[in-house]
Amino acid sequence: MARVLIVDDSPTETHVLKSILERNGYETLSAPNGEEGIETARQERPDLILMDVVMPGLNGYQATRRLSRDPVTSSIPVLIVTTKNQETDKVWGLRQGAKGYIVKPVSEHELMSKIKAVLPTGR
Repeated sequence: MARVLIVDDSPTETHVLKSILERNGYETLSAPNGEEGIETARQERPDLILMDVVMPGLNGYQATRRLSRDPVTSSIPVLIVTTKNQETDKVWGLRQGAKGYIVKPVSEHELMSKIKAVLPTGR
């Protein structure tokens, strides 16, 4: 079973994502901000990270950049999941190392489709 780390400062959004993932057979971990997200990723080595952008302290773009440049976490795909829906936001997120970009509110179909596209086969 693949493990997915949800990094989001909103308990409501975390709950929604967690519910979708668990209903589809994924194990979930969560972190309330970018700093804790990086630390959890380094310790737990999840198969995938869902990263919010707008968070206090280290934002999702900064956290994604650090994760993608860290040899310990660089192989973990990051999908940005955010309310920021401008094309420039998406381009910037992908430049930081994200493998995909999803705009909230998230549809279960779109989320599962993006996850299956970035996870290694069989996860």
